[in-house]
Amino acid sequence: MHPRPFKQVDVCTAQAYRGNPLAVVLDGSGLSTEAMQQFTNWTNLSEATFVLPPTPEGRAAGADYRVRIFCPGRELPFAGHPTLGSCHAWLEAGGTPQRAGTVVQECGVGLVALRQDSNRLAFAAPPLIKSGPLDEADVERIARGLGVARSDILHHAWCDNGPNWRGVMLGSSEQVLALKPDSTILSGLDVGVVGPRGKIGVIGSSDLEGIAFEVRAFFPGNNGLAEDPVTGSLNAALAQWLIGAGLAPAQYVASQGTCLGRAGRVFVELDGDTLWVGGSSVTCVSGEVLL
Repeated sequence: MHPRPFKQVDVCTAQAYRGNPLAVVLDGSGLSTEAMQQFTNWTNLSEATFVLPPTPEGRAAGADYRVRIFCPGRELPFAGHPTLGSCHAWLEAGGTPQRAGTVVQECGVGLVALRQDSNRLAFAAPPLIKSGPLDEADVERIARGLGVARSDILHHAWCDNGPNWRGVMLGSSEQVLALKPDSTILSGLDVGVVGPRGKIGVIGSSDLEGIAFEVRAFFPGNNGLAEDPVTGSLNAALAQWLIGAGLAPAQYVASQGTCLGRAGRVFVELDGDTLWVGGSSVTCVSGEVLL
């Protein structure tokens, strides 16, 4: 073991302790997969990342750094809030991208571009691995697990971009916030729920805060069903689905984490063929970790 630079970053919030925390080990060189997984489990956070030099192939393709992303129990090929938080930590620690204003991250899904937008970072959403409507049996199970009628699920789709999200849309943010999911029924499923916060049925409508949608993310955790405070991968996949289906405008803000006392804000913008998903990040802990 030896000291390694470390940051704990709060992601998708401009207010410390109101977003989704991420542990970032800024030098993962020489660590085994088992050591990375053990440390991730120890942090008791939803994810931890380990920054590494890019592979020769990645560097030749323009990668500035490589990151391995872990959640409790497994490694992820991609995740949104760890991508934003790792890039924030890398830049803050003195990382210099090959091209000013653009950072290229290498990870399990390949290369992911990030852009600096005022005080926020945004990543280019990777393509969906699986899309299209869910099986009706899944929709009925999700409705039961969420405690709503099947008719309350207005739209549904696969939102798989690494994490195996199943997305469903309810009629309003109030319905989303009122959910009390049943962990037994939803066991083994990654479920993302979205509902409009503005005028129901009006695409592009938003509330007084400029927020168009409320989002909640449920997934299998160490103690049954867990809820994620802010989920970049889910919001990216939801945006690809909703914008593509005409259920959302090409630019909007989503809120997540409200039921957990957080104030997550995710900024979505379709620019040409690229969907950018971003948010602010705040460093809350900076120092060293023995690994």
